[in-house]
Amino acid sequence: MTIVKKEKKGNVTVYTVKKNFDDEKMEKKMNTFLKRDDIDTIITDDSDVYGEDNKLLLRFRKNVLPREHVDAFYDNVINFAKNKSGLRASASGSKKMGYSDKKVMSNIFGYFDTWSPGQKAVFKKRGKTPSVTVRECRFNMDYPEEYKKTIPLIKDIDELYAKMTPEQYKIQRRMANQTHFKIPGTSFTTVTTNVNYTTTVHQDVGDCVDGFGNLVVIEKSESSEPGKGYNGAETCFPQYGIGVDVRTGDVLFMDVHQPHANLPMIKKDEDAIRLSIVCYLRTNVWLRTKNRTRRFYETHNRTVRNLRSSKPK
Repeated sequence: MTIVKKEKKGNVTVYTVKKNFDDEKMEKKMNTFLKRDDIDTIITDDSDVYGEDNKLLLRFRKNVLPREHVDAFYDNVINFAKNKSGLRASASGSKKMGYSDKKVMSNIFGYFDTWSPGQKAVFKKRGKTPSVTVRECRFNMDYPEEYKKTIPLIKDIDELYAKMTPEQYKIQRRMANQTHFKIPGTSFTTVTTNVNYTTTVHQDVGDCVDGFGNLVVIEKSESSEPGKGYNGAETCFPQYGIGVDVRTGDVLFMDVHQPHANLPMIKKDEDAIRLSIVCYLRTNVWLRTKNRTRRFYETHNRTVRNLRSSKPK
């Protein structure tokens, strides 16, 4: 990390940094895995980082999430989050590195803007597809009580979003208020969970381009005290040579449209779990459902559920 300026504002360290290399070199690193040598600095304390253009790159705060909400989220989602998916081709390295059958523990809940493979098969057999391509995710449908218990933590993240990056939050919340297809009481339509997942360098797509990204991590290990079950897995911006060590209770707000990835997770305990949580607004969910009535929302969800559960004749 090349630091142009560093100052202290209260308990927060504020950095202004410049890129270590140009965009052409960055393009060559896309969809590849990071190495420890790619990163100069790992942030572990409350910090704000700006680029030379004075645009916010990241804002990191430690120990700001209520432990009871963190534990409730983990306990109610972890079994679902451990399901393996082969749909993360770009961030898992499958596209560029030839891992055509690679599956990772990466899942979504809330609402999404493509049909699942299972839904497509049912729709094809029945010769009937809902007119709006927006779906309630399987976790919401199959585990409604567990889903409800995840919402307090998502609301905590939303409140911190409003406080820490208010300009971006206002834009996203205005959009979220125009649709019923969202996590109740928040600016998010969708949540992605990842378990022990090392991503390649990528840029997020499909989310609100004028909003700001976020990351929360929950660590678990039966063998060690919190924070001791693994090393590594820091979230990094390789073009700036900077990473952030996000741990339980922390929140990271970041420009997810900048190339980013996380370093390999090095387990110190075999049972160590790193559950990462990303909350966002899917632009197509909003576009396809904005200003639709509550009745449309309920009817559409009921139609999709019925098509999913019924057997074709």
